[in-house]
Amino acid sequence: MIEVSLNKIILHENKHDQIIVLKEKNGARQLPIVIGVSEAAAIKMKVSNIDPPRPLTHDLLNSIVQALGARLDRMIISRLESNTFFARLIFQQNGTSVEVDARPSDSIALALRSGSPIFVEEEVFEKLQFLNE
Repeated sequence: MIEVSLNKIILHENKHDQIIVLKEKNGARQLPIVIGVSEAAAIKMKVSNIDPPRPLTHDLLNSIVQALGARLDRMIISRLESNTFFARLIFQQNGTSVEVDARPSDSIALALRSGSPIFVEEEVFEKLQFLNE
C-alpha cells in the first residue's frame, strides 16, 4: 500500500463531476478521482477550515464513530474496475478491526476529518498507468 495525501481539488462550476487528485507522499505518482459536487464541497470545506454551524454528513459520521469509542485507523483505495474506484474504511474499536466498503469520495472526506491516513493499493496505480498508456 502506498500512502497518499490530497494534492488538489479541481472544481468545475458548470459540471456535476469534480476532480480530486491524490499524490504519493514519497513519490511523484498522482491519482485523479472524479467525484460529485457535494462530496467535493465537503472535502473543500475541511481543507479550507470552514466549520459549518451544524454538522454535515461526514462530520456527523465522524462524531458517531468517536461516540461509539471507535476510530478510523485508515482508508484504502483498494481497486479500480470499469473506471470506478473502490475504497475500504478500517475502523478500530476495543482492539478489534472492522472493515467497511465505501466510496472513495466519502472515505476521503471522513479521513480528513478524523486525521486518518489515506492509502492506495499498488495495483490501483499500476492499473491506472496501464490505462493511460
